Amino acid sequence: MRNCKKISIPSHSTIKEAIETIDKGVMQIALVVDDDCLLGTITDGDIRRAFLNGSKLNDNIEGLYNTSPLTGRNDQSQEDLVQLALTRGIKQLPILDEDGRLIGIEYIDDYLRGPEKPNCVVLMAGGLGTRLRPLTAETPKPMLTVGSRPILETILDSFSRYGFRNFYFSVNYRAEKIREYFKDGSQYGANISYLNEKDRLGTAGALSLLPQDISEPIIVMNGDLLTNVNFDQLLNYHLLAKADATMCVREYTLQIPYGVVETEGARILGIEEKPTQNFFVNAGIYVLSPSALQLIPQESYFDMPQLFQSLVKSDRKACSFPITDYWMDIGQPNDFDQANSEYDEVFDV
Repeated sequence: MRNCKKISIPSHSTIKEAIETIDKGVMQIALVVDDDCLLGTITDGDIRRAFLNGSKLNDNIEGLYNTSPLTGRNDQSQEDLVQLALTRGIKQLPILDEDGRLIGIEYIDDYLRGPEKPNCVVLMAGGLGTRLRPLTAETPKPMLTVGSRPILETILDSFSRYGFRNFYFSVNYRAEKIREYFKDGSQYGANISYLNEKDRLGTAGALSLLPQDISEPIIVMNGDLLTNVNFDQLLNYHLLAKADATMCVREYTLQIPYGVVETEGARILGIEEKPTQNFFVNAGIYVLSPSALQLIPQESYFDMPQLFQSLVKSDRKACSFPITDYWMDIGQPNDFDQANSEYDEVFDV
């Protein structure tokens, strides 16, 4: 059970204070509490609806919060609490004692995450995000808010659900913003360390900053992606293939907007109207065995395609892992807008 003081606010709070409380916590909820008595709960959704109805930041939260939230008791088993929450489709369950006083909150994902894995996850979060300016003028791209939280937080939560606990964030541009927000990761049930790129090292070069004693395959992912890829399946596939490196790929269809003419000399043999061509493209998610890490030069600019080319040239085993799950590379303003419009439907938050 988690301590709920950080996400508790009194009933006389303003909407602005509720937003600040939700933002400081990691559970997308604030508890309205007076004298240890739970009066209700307020979420991002409640606040969005209030704004749509004309409420202002300095308005009181009275009438906005749910006064009949689902709660659990401290004498219920963990299995019963999880079942209760799943039945009602919620992820946060305030817990009351026998006298009805609030004593904590259960975050259901804590129980549904997979067993802890020894594998590290490296999230590449050092890019400049030039194509998304002015949004990234003061904010690193992985910290842009999509849905109700930064992109990087959604990625962290996705991995945590599959039992990954050990993370390295490769940082450069506006690194302090990322450090201040995530700190050491303990508030997320994770261990976060930082790879400091003094100079930009590309999509693979920063991996040379990892400790030398890594003995298990690592997963590397760009910090500006949103996806619901099954990371268990990805890792198991890599191990099954006994690969040195595995690259997630997506099918990309390109339609030529003209009739394509097939010729032989001056003679026309046929015309195909607006044909399509299918390709596999790099999805920015990789699994690398320690053997692949040995090919990365020390603190030099080195991109992931260069690493895979080196693997192929040295006759190492490089595999592809096709993904059909939701995947969005947030590189352009229209991608950012689309991700925000789809977020609530794709991610259960």
